[in-house]
Amino acid sequence: MLELHNLVCRYGKIAAVKGISLAVKRGQLVALIGANGAGKTTTLKSISGLLPPAEGQILFEGRDVTRGTARDMLSLGIAHAPEGRRVFPQMTVEENLEMGAYLRRDGRAIAQDMERVFEQFPRLAERRAQVAGTLSGGEQQMLAIGRALMSRPKLLLFDEPSLGLAPNIVERTFAIIQEIRTSGTTILMVEQNAYAALEMCDYAYLLESGSLALEGSGQQLLSNPHVRTAYLGG
Repeated sequence: MLELHNLVCRYGKIAAVKGISLAVKRGQLVALIGANGAGKTTTLKSISGLLPPAEGQILFEGRDVTRGTARDMLSLGIAHAPEGRRVFPQMTVEENLEMGAYLRRDGRAIAQDMERVFEQFPRLAERRAQVAGTLSGGEQQMLAIGRALMSRPKLLLFDEPSLGLAPNIVERTFAIIQEIRTSGTTILMVEQNAYAALEMCDYAYLLESGSLALEGSGQQLLSNPHVRTAYLGG
């Protein structure tokens, strides 16, 4: 479904991503792990059209989308749930979800999808008229996931979905991500909790200083001595 070929991303003269290549097959949950500053978030921004690559190629379903804008990527079926949740704080829960479907014109189906989100996240249903800025961190994460789902994505990009959440909310968030994957949506996930990410993914890539250091199944990376020492506490 997704291929990156020798992707290079820069902020000014600084290369944050240095020629990485990776692939995500349809139906997979693929994890990107690595330390802060390794280039993980930059990679997702490039895929979703927020940061044009300096070099390299991005293919989505066989189509070259390297120069696609964020709107182009969303219209093709790539949704991005960014780091820090980034909800619209002065808008209600319902209005935030409507924003997730702003490229769609199928009003009846949008309403059905919103009710499906409320079924999946009962806490959001209870707060549908509440402004998003007053929600807890966990509730805002649920809203960010729900908003991404409202676009009916083929590929969903998650950036640090567990960041800053209480342990019980983290567990629920990961369960929801698994449910989304089981329903048929392909997922590429950046996650600080390397152990949890590797436990749940089909395949994983380790980025270090903007370069691809290791790749393999989640279980292969879990048993790798370098990964265990550097990222799993030994």
